[in-house]
Amino acid sequence: MSALHPTPIQTADATGPVVLALPKGRILKALAPVLKATSIEPASDCLEEGSRRLRFPTSDANLDVVRVRSFDVATFVAFGGAHIGVCGADVLMEFDYPEIYAPLDLGIGGGRVSIAQPVGSAALTDSARCSQLRIATKYPNITQRHFAARGINADVVHLNGAMELAPNLGLSSLIVDLVDTGSTLRANGLEEVEVIANVTSRLIVNRTALKTRPEEIGSLIARFRRALAERQS
Repeated sequence: MSALHPTPIQTADATGPVVLALPKGRILKALAPVLKATSIEPASDCLEEGSRRLRFPTSDANLDVVRVRSFDVATFVAFGGAHIGVCGADVLMEFDYPEIYAPLDLGIGGGRVSIAQPVGSAALTDSARCSQLRIATKYPNITQRHFAARGINADVVHLNGAMELAPNLGLSSLIVDLVDTGSTLRANGLEEVEVIANVTSRLIVNRTALKTRPEEIGSLIARFRRALAERQS
């Protein structure tokens, strides 16, 4: 395998290196010690934010890493662009791909999918008397399911970022977003008022790849499982 010309993969049961999809950003940083414990060592620039490469060789000649947006990891794995990956439970909840099996909770990248509103607003309290609410979010499916269970039609304004601006600019009454410390909410005059789901990152596998390459995928799952056990001991 060449570092400059890694073998391409077309489907999750293709020959060539197993492909591991990792998310850019904070989860990748949190994942670094786990990867080290599994003895998976990507090329040095894989963990560098400034690197423009998207695919990296590793210390294992039969394993490549691809680095993609956190929201895209599940799609790469579900559609066969990668055999295995790491993504947040929020992404799995949003897309609910049947092609994905999630054998391990890695216990990193913690956060929560929450409802937030402007400080002093009664939007969520008043929702008991509403049949429809406008909500800004990057989680339209999670949002619609959650409010449908209350008999409320969620009129979703689908945004990929800067959700915190939406209520104060009149785009929505509420937002549903991934919250960590809550500092961004507070800085923009919002408060967290309800947690929909707590979130950690999961190891995910393409079900077809698990059947067609069971030894390789099974070995990788076992390496991650041992790494977690060692970190918890």
